[in-house]
This record gives sequence, structure tokens and C-alpha cells, in this order.
Amino acid sequence: MSDSDSTVIPRPKQREKRETRLAPPYNVVLLNDDHHSMEFVVMVLSKVFGYQLEKCVQLMLTAHTSGRAIIWSGSKEVAELKVEQVQTFHEMKGEKDIGALGCDIEPAP
Repeated sequence: MSDSDSTVIPRPKQREKRETRLAPPYNVVLLNDDHHSMEFVVMVLSKVFGYQLEKCVQLMLTAHTSGRAIIWSGSKEVAELKVEQVQTFHEMKGEKDIGALGCDIEPAP
């Protein structure tokens, strides 16, 4: 057998295992206050998040009774956007601007 008769077959390179890391989720939290009407809170949740009336009422009541309610979870960027959208709505009582709803983001557990 001569050197020209042998064939070298290269071994395929082993692929490195790559793990895709997902960005950690964030919660949008509605804070309870005694200034805004329940109807206003329900309207804002409906307009910003597109939730059905029943879900908006449930979230509003959760915030009212426990002091806070997680109203949305997802990426940090979208959570920040949702908080900004919620805070663009201001309730007026007569000519007095009560201001925006208390809303914040936090890392999800």
C-alpha cells in the first residue's frame, strides 16, 4: 500500500452548545390610590392593555384590596412603554387634574 492510496477523512468539528439566554421578564404593577375613580382605572387598563371589561375590573379590585396588582408581564422595554402609556392618562375632577395612576415596573420573580 502506497501513501497515495490512503485517504484522510477529517473529523467534523464538534459544535459548541449554545444556550440562548432570555431577557428576564418584568412586571407592570398598578398601585392603589384613593384619588382616582374605579371607572377611570378600568378605562385606562382597557385602553392601554386591551383587556376585556371583566379583567380590568378584577385587576382594579385586586389593586384596591391588596394595595397593588400585577397588570402585565414581559420584556423590560415593553414594560417601560406600558407604564408611560398608563401615565399619559390623567383624571379630571371638575377643573382639578388628579394626575396619572400609580404604576411601576419590577423584575418578575
